[in-house]
Amino acid sequence: MIDFTTTILKYGQQGDKTGWTYIVIPAALGVQLQPVGKKSFRVKGKLDNLALNGVALIPMGGGDFMMALNAELRKAIGKTKGASIRVQLSLDIVPYQVNAVFMACLEDEPSALAYFNSLSLSHQHYFSKWIESAKTNSTQVKRIAQAVSALALKMGYPEMIRAQKEQRDLPGRE
Repeated sequence: MIDFTTTILKYGQQGDKTGWTYIVIPAALGVQLQPVGKKSFRVKGKLDNLALNGVALIPMGGGDFMMALNAELRKAIGKTKGASIRVQLSLDIVPYQVNAVFMACLEDEPSALAYFNSLSLSHQHYFSKWIESAKTNSTQVKRIAQAVSALALKMGYPEMIRAQKEQRDLPGRE
């Protein structure tokens, strides 16, 4: 387990990461968690007093890793950019399970399933976590349908989200 205090940061203009809030796990600490490779991996532990598991650490280059802090995490810890945070992490070896209902729906769309299976595990997980983050069952069902449709069109998660945003931003749409 690693235990350190760091500052919450936020990307300015940085491609797909524009606006992300994150913390950096320095290379010297990252190697204590996962001594081999420079690929993303999952951790469990605490941010201040908030328990977490299955959170991805993403390589940044130079051996450092970043942990993205989405709105839900920031709200739970009550902190934003510039705040200091205590980080306690260890390797999480429990594999992430993709949403079972989503997978069952993909089985009915072979082309969507084939494209989904061609994606990296982290990109597969983006779809599943987006579906699971829905607050209501009806929103979850809607997201499953949107994900299956996007995958059938060979869209990855970022492309699907951008297309949905563009659709919402069309004149006459509210």
